[in-house]
Amino acid sequence: MDVVIRRWTQAGALAEALQQREDEVRELLQGVPGFVAYYAIRDGDTVTTVTVCTDREGTQESTRRARAWTQRNLADAGIGAPEIVEGETFLQF
Repeated sequence: MDVVIRRWTQAGALAEALQQREDEVRELLQGVPGFVAYYAIRDGDTVTTVTVCTDREGTQESTRRARAWTQRNLADAGIGAPEIVEGETFLQF
């Protein structure tokens, strides 16, 4: 399994957009080859998302889709690029 974690600060508008367009986001990400799971966490104005796929190609595609979706839907919101951590899982319970 491969996991990508994206963390945006000053991203209240992103959290709102994800909630309002949940069906659109679900369809976008579930269409990624090897998709397993997606989680969005809000802590005040910080949004962290976790995407799990069966391989690195899937997480890279999910990052490409997330970037395009954010640019298309939140271009005027002033949200910067996220901090991204990606890697292969080596422990899973």
